[in-house]
Amino acid sequence: MNRYLFLIFLPILSTFAQDNIEGRIVYKEGTETSALYGANVYWLDTSYGVITDEKGKFSIKPSLDSNKLVISYIGYRNDTLLVRESNKFIVHFLTIDNSNSLDEVTLEKRKTISRLSFQAQNVINVNSSELLKAACCNLSESFETNPSIDVNFADALTGTKQIKMLGLKSPYILITEENIPSVRGASQFYGLTYTPGTWIESIQISKGSGSVTNGFESITGQINTELKKPFSDFPFFLNLFSSANGRLEFNSHLNKKISDKFFYGVYIHGNKRDKKTDSNNDNFLDLPISEQINVLNRLQFIDNEKGIISFLSFRFLKDEKLMGSKFYDPKISNKFLIWGSEVNTERLDTSLKLGYVSPELPYQSLGLQVSYNFHDQMGSYGYRVYNINHESFFTNFVYNSIIGNTKHKFKTGINFSSDNYNEDIDNFYYNRIDSSIGGFFEYNYNNLDDLNFIAGLRVDNHNRMGFFITPRFHLRYSVFKETSLRFSMGTGRKVSNIFAENQSLFGSNRQIEIKNNGGSIYGLRPEKALNYGFGINHKLLLFERPFNIFIERYVTKFDDQVIVDWEESRKISFYNLEGESQSKNFQIEIDYSPSNLINLRFAYKDYDVKAEYINGYLRVPMIAKTRFFSNISFESERNTKGAQWRYDFTHHFIGKQRYFSNQEISSSNFSPNYSLINSQLTRAIDYNLELYLGSENIGNYTQKTPIIDSENPFGPDFDTSQIYAPIFGRMIYIGLRWNL
Repeated sequence: MNRYLFLIFLPILSTFAQDNIEGRIVYKEGTETSALYGANVYWLDTSYGVITDEKGKFSIKPSLDSNKLVISYIGYRNDTLLVRESNKFIVHFLTIDNSNSLDEVTLEKRKTISRLSFQAQNVINVNSSELLKAACCNLSESFETNPSIDVNFADALTGTKQIKMLGLKSPYILITEENIPSVRGASQFYGLTYTPGTWIESIQISKGSGSVTNGFESITGQINTELKKPFSDFPFFLNLFSSANGRLEFNSHLNKKISDKFFYGVYIHGNKRDKKTDSNNDNFLDLPISEQINVLNRLQFIDNEKGIISFLSFRFLKDEKLMGSKFYDPKISNKFLIWGSEVNTERLDTSLKLGYVSPELPYQSLGLQVSYNFHDQMGSYGYRVYNINHESFFTNFVYNSIIGNTKHKFKTGINFSSDNYNEDIDNFYYNRIDSSIGGFFEYNYNNLDDLNFIAGLRVDNHNRMGFFITPRFHLRYSVFKETSLRFSMGTGRKVSNIFAENQSLFGSNRQIEIKNNGGSIYGLRPEKALNYGFGINHKLLLFERPFNIFIERYVTKFDDQVIVDWEESRKISFYNLEGESQSKNFQIEIDYSPSNLINLRFAYKDYDVKAEYINGYLRVPMIAKTRFFSNISFESERNTKGAQWRYDFTHHFIGKQRYFSNQEISSSNFSPNYSLINSQLTRAIDYNLELYLGSENIGNYTQKTPIIDSENPFGPDFDTSQIYAPIFGRMIYIGLRWNL
């Protein structure tokens, strides 16, 4: 649930004294330090507290029951300070942080951002600084410098990147925007490209079964994106981007303070590519001709005295893509003679979020979310057609409080969702309405020392899946001061939108076969899976510098799954699982900072993803068995004017991937190993202006024959979906960021 709505802020450690404790609470806005008037300051597990004055100052009597001082303010992250006798005057910065992290620091050391949160759930926090390490034109490109998510190429037509987590595709990940479900249904295939990178404030990646508060669809994890807020974003921001492959991009943020309580923001994004490229000479475009306009309006209301915060958002998107033969012109070409493709999408998103936090009891809060989305996509692929219209309504109500003291917290609430789908697949029509109502309860115990666990249960009634229960459990235990263990287990369910999730099939002439088993969704049963995993996090010092090791093992087992079977020549089949299907993932990651200016990150991942197909128990195609990741980042010290150099180098090694059995692309049935290298250099002229220059796929590695039977695009063997590597080579880009 949006932490800005419900403000469930998590504790941090700091200091204690015997006389009156005095201090000042401030925040950073650009280069200016400002006071926080009306911030709550109270002793943990007590009802005694004070409020800061107009200068951010406070004075509070010591408590015999606690030496932990909690500081909270709407729109900011709660901090808990361990107060020591040596503290005479505390100056503390509150920060805007949308993560669920529970960092541990003392006042003697500046707080740093960690890779992994200290809570029970395995949450990786990606902040705005991490997002600036790459081009990050949209959400699908925001994971290039993070080893938790695998980025893959969807097909040889769209240039779209798809993501995987724990070896499974994005439909098994609950993707939310400020904890409202976003990339799902009709937007499953292209939806990650609809969130511009400059709009993103932070990303939280939760591995394993997620929280029951966010629904039952999370199977391998959740990705939540927090957008920039009018209250905290710059009044003006401009980003210009240009790449050698013809992509131009414009981003602008305009934020205005209407009054002490109202803030308004307009976020504008536009991108265009009109350059035709065909580097492999197969007469098909390597990248589509495309154009997108994306406008977001946000109204934010904050009343700290009454503990109220709210957001009203409205967004409109129009996205157009032209793909296929480089000779195709939609105005004059005959689609039955020259193979061409057009995908045009219009989307409307609206949401209202209300949150209340009791000024006297900051651990008690109420929150309400309401959203409506309309998605209309018209697509043609040669002589094939795929059109989808999707209306979605979602509402969620959550109450947060404690049982006795703040070590025992709970969330409870109810949510309702409704989806209306209308699909046209080669003039076959599928119309349906999915609706569900569910309630949940989640208990969180945290002794602020060595044990934190979360136990949740939700009950749902779905018009197609019926009545079912979803249990989930997360545990973190610190064996030693520098070593912690994690364990999680939970179930998830999903309705499979087989056409929206597998739109690559329309870039082929395969016959579609649905093996009806009497289910209620395309004649198929819904999907159900169990996910469990454990991890070890060990921190040590190497040459007196922090050195962290993370080891993780996750297993996802399906009780029921919709199998997407490409194995038979000239056909794609959909049917329910009869047998076993599981994904096993092992990952080891090392983070090391040899100095304050340099950070090193390495990761190795091994995947064992298999499913029972009609012709046997096989490795799932187009998933690499092994992957290796390395990232080196450098930041120079800023001078008095804010000038700085930043450099990032990222290397991805992608192992062999199995082809579909019927294709004879190579002598073996596996793709070769290959590497992708990306790099970016940034020059901050001052605190307000940055220039950046970068390159992706520096080694210029490409898949030589990405399209099967490209010479005969109307023949039965034509297929653009079997992609294991880039089809376009080295991409150089340049950009500018300017804020006031």
